[in-house]
Amino acid sequence: MRTRSVTFRLTLFFSAVSTAVLLSVGYLVGALVESHFIEQDLNELDGTIELVGNVLAKVNFRSDLDLVPQLLNDALVGFPGLSIKIVGPEGRILFASSDAVFADTPIEDQSNKALSGPRGPVVRESGGHAFRETVAALPLGIAGIPPARVLVAVNIDHQRDFMAALRKILWLSIAAGILLTGLLAWIAARRGLEPIRRIAVLAQGITASRLGHRLPPETVPPELLDLASAFNEMLARLEDSFRRLSDFSSDLAHELRTPVGNLVTETEVALSRARSAEEYREVLYSNLEEYNRLSRMIGDMLFLAKADNGLIVPRQERVDLAAETQELFTFYDALAEEKGVGLVLEGGGAILGDRLMIRRALSNLLSNALRYTLRGKLVNVSIDRLASGETRLAIENPGEDIATEHLSRLFDRFYRVDASRQKTSEGTGLGLPITKSIVEAHRGAIAASSANGAIRFEIRFPAAEPA
Repeated sequence: MRTRSVTFRLTLFFSAVSTAVLLSVGYLVGALVESHFIEQDLNELDGTIELVGNVLAKVNFRSDLDLVPQLLNDALVGFPGLSIKIVGPEGRILFASSDAVFADTPIEDQSNKALSGPRGPVVRESGGHAFRETVAALPLGIAGIPPARVLVAVNIDHQRDFMAALRKILWLSIAAGILLTGLLAWIAARRGLEPIRRIAVLAQGITASRLGHRLPPETVPPELLDLASAFNEMLARLEDSFRRLSDFSSDLAHELRTPVGNLVTETEVALSRARSAEEYREVLYSNLEEYNRLSRMIGDMLFLAKADNGLIVPRQERVDLAAETQELFTFYDALAEEKGVGLVLEGGGAILGDRLMIRRALSNLLSNALRYTLRGKLVNVSIDRLASGETRLAIENPGEDIATEHLSRLFDRFYRVDASRQKTSEGTGLGLPITKSIVEAHRGAIAASSANGAIRFEIRFPAAEPA
């Protein structure tokens, strides 16, 4: 099922809310107007009953009952729309207005009931007209005679006509309000989502050659500022990743071209004339060195590709950094002796991680330090525990100072401080990037610094145990 658009959802939401509000307001207005009419009728009915009661109280003798119609006619002048009916003792009708319209049965039924004050008003239909009527028992001034039953009714046809017209106007107004609110909600939603559409248009135009485009934050409302900032940051990361990928592709092609070119050249030379078995054997040995170099480079590239995609999951075991460094000292002892370089270890510490991966990272750093340390100098390795609980391992060797602009790129793949230096068989140019990937896989951090004729690589690992 296709998901509805945000514009449609917002329009539907605001329309539903406005419909509920308008219906509630319309119902409330109708109920208040009708309540006002009922209250007005009740006041009129109560006033009429009080007036009739005053007249009946003046009847002191049975002979005065014949005077009731005259007294009431005089008292009810100026009360149009009222219908009155008075039933006296023995069911005698003492008075009935000319337009009195009452039901036949309730009078006799109610005459047998003990009434105390007016009964609640009811609405009756009669002769195509509507009346609101009430009944009350009012005493006469004659002793020993039961109270008279008085029925009072008021015509409410005009009220019903007014309420019908009011409800019609209200419903039409509510319907128009709902439609207008829906239209305004749609316009507001469209205008409010315009920055998102601009982001979509910008995203559609992003290509490898247009990664530098950004969404101006000043044109985005505050509610979408975080989205715009995140979008711009994403473009910046993509631009940086694409630049790195492009540089890596170029460097990779350059690095692979050298061993492949050597293989092609040596093979062509070997095939240029007939040679002895020993000469062919030498060519194969030389080619084997290039194959091994290619194999190491491909293996390192696969490792870095896994690291970039978070596929390196180191094992969690206790690794004694001092012990691993001593074993590496033993491994590199012959090379250090050949170069006339000393190896020194200070301190100790342990971390949680993958022993083989940690050893590979340390081996890369030691190999790099031995390669660029002058004869007669020392490579110093120090391990200590920081106040923060982290374990720090630093490898420092004397050497020419490295410019600041090169330090930040030492861990880039195939990067050389000296661009004129050609790659030898000693390495693939991926040792430092692999070391950084291993350290970061162990939730650590590595940094390089150079000052006062010394080059220092410092690694910080989370502690293996509480300080």
